[in-house]
Amino acid sequence: MSRPVIIHTDGGCTPNPGPGGWGAVLRYGEHVRELYGGESAATTNNRMELTAPIVALETLTRPATVHLYTDSTYVRNGITRWLAGWARNGWRTSAKQPVKNVDLWQRLEQACARHEVEWFWVKGHAGVADNELADQLATRGMREAMGKPV
Repeated sequence: MSRPVIIHTDGGCTPNPGPGGWGAVLRYGEHVRELYGGESAATTNNRMELTAPIVALETLTRPATVHLYTDSTYVRNGITRWLAGWARNGWRTSAKQPVKNVDLWQRLEQACARHEVEWFWVKGHAGVADNELADQLATRGMREAMGKPV
């Protein structure tokens, strides 16, 4: 079995909803890649938290074993606990309401399908170096999207 690609992701908005950004740090052995982006129009923390792992997984050029770290319980619970049920129920929640951010959940499901992904939750702003870097990249993405100096 090959070693995993380690990915840390983060996203956020200021205010929420508002302009937002996302960031991801990908590590494979000694190789490191930093990704980030943002939205100048109103978006949400959850949309940015979802965008980061989607883009990170879509960036991988071949199927891989991935350890994906997020500080978003929404993303981790959504992908590991809720997504299969939502898909079975026609993208409706257990309360029969439409799933929010369905476009991104479907895109994340598709991005995961190519890989063997194990999901981990990490506490945000707790000194985990790559989580802190992903947060900085998300802030950079938001600032650049807003046309502000980084």
